[in-house]
This record gives sequence, structure tokens and C-alpha cells, in this order.
Amino acid sequence: MNSVLVTGDSRGLGNEIVSVLLESGEYFVVGVSRTRTAEVERLEKEYPNTYVHYNYDLADSDGIKSFYLKTLKQHSPYIGLVNNAGIAYDDILTNARIKPLDNMFHVNVYSPMMFSKYIIRDMMLHNNKGSLVHITSVCAHTGYKGLSMYSATKGALESFSRTVAREWGGVGIRSNCVAPGFIETGMSETLSHEQKDRIFKRTSLKMGSEPRSIAETVRFLLSDKAESVTGAVFSVDCGTI
Repeated sequence: MNSVLVTGDSRGLGNEIVSVLLESGEYFVVGVSRTRTAEVERLEKEYPNTYVHYNYDLADSDGIKSFYLKTLKQHSPYIGLVNNAGIAYDDILTNARIKPLDNMFHVNVYSPMMFSKYIIRDMMLHNNKGSLVHITSVCAHTGYKGLSMYSATKGALESFSRTVAREWGGVGIRSNCVAPGFIETGMSETLSHEQKDRIFKRTSLKMGSEPRSIAETVRFLLSDKAESVTGAVFSVDCGTI
């Protein structure tokens, strides 16, 4: 069974993506996140033969080569990567500070690039076609006050994905993005009910994006059913844009 690497699997959207992939029975799923949670332990018990989790802090983008060679490579061959892990540095630009900004770029941009590097190498080593899916955000396409710096990381990931699609399409490796709208996750816990309601009213469906819907889109892009799809951005945002 071929493997798919999913970052940020410990909770929220990442955990939902892992659940959908495991339910399909089509993949061995390797999950990576900074912490081990009850959600991770539940999936380990339910899918002991097709799921494994490793703790790794994506802020350490320099260490990904060693992490891949010593830990992830044993689950080769890979046919998929889901760059889902991300953090948000919420603040207006005039308050920007380099340290948290740099940390966010390591987690949201540099580490996804490095994981893509080693998974593509793995695919080429085994002469496998494959699919990279990067989770970005509606923020990369429409403005939200206080999210200009976060939006920059997601816009960078989308630009990266389009060029990766050009570079590696000739050997059957595809690269796409899924751009969710507002999701009720840990990243949104600080928002008040009134703030969330204002966000919902900006959408056509007047609601937040459902993690299951986003996860099913990821599953499609990983599958052979999407063999003609690359360099695209799929908005799963309830009609925000």
C-alpha cells in the first residue's frame, strides 16, 4: 500500500483529512504534527495497520532532511503529500515583528517546500506518479483585517504550487491547492460570536466551511480521478470569493 504524508494531523482539518483518507482504505497515512492528541490516539487504535503518527515541529524547517531520512523514509514509497499544517500570526502590519513573522514563514512556507522536495524525490526514485495538495486559504484571495501577513504565506504557497506543477508534470507529479474559507477550528477560538457572524455573512451560503467537505476535496485531488488536474486552486469557501 502506497503512503500519503499529512502534516498537522493532530486536530481540526488535518485530523479530518486523515480520517477521510483512512476510511477510503486506499492509503497508508503518515501523520506529522507537533503534539500527540486524543484524536491521534483514537485513529491509531482504529487503524493500527494503516496509520502512524510522528511528533515534529514544523518551525524547524532545517531539520526536515534528517527527519525524512531517519523516520519518514521507512514508509516509502509515497504517492501523496498534504501540506496542511499552519499557524496564523494575527496582527495589523504596522505592529509586525520579525520573530513571529519568521516563525510563521517556517511553518507555513519553508517546511511545506522541504516536505515537497523529499516527497517528490521519493516519487521519482520509485518511478511513481503522485499528487501534492497544499492547504491555503481564502485569505490569499480576499482581504481580512489583521491577516495580511498570514495571507502572504498562503499566497506564497499557491504560487509555489503552480510552478511545481509546471516543473514536475512531465513525470506525472501533480500539485494543487485547496483554499478553505472560515473553519471552526482552534485557530478561530479567539473570535467572538459577532465576529464569526460577520464572516459568515460574507459567504453565499451564510455559513462556515465544513472540514469534511474540504477533506473530501483533498481526497479527490490525491486520487487518479484527478489525473488531469494540476496547478489549480480549489476554493472550498461557501462562496466567499
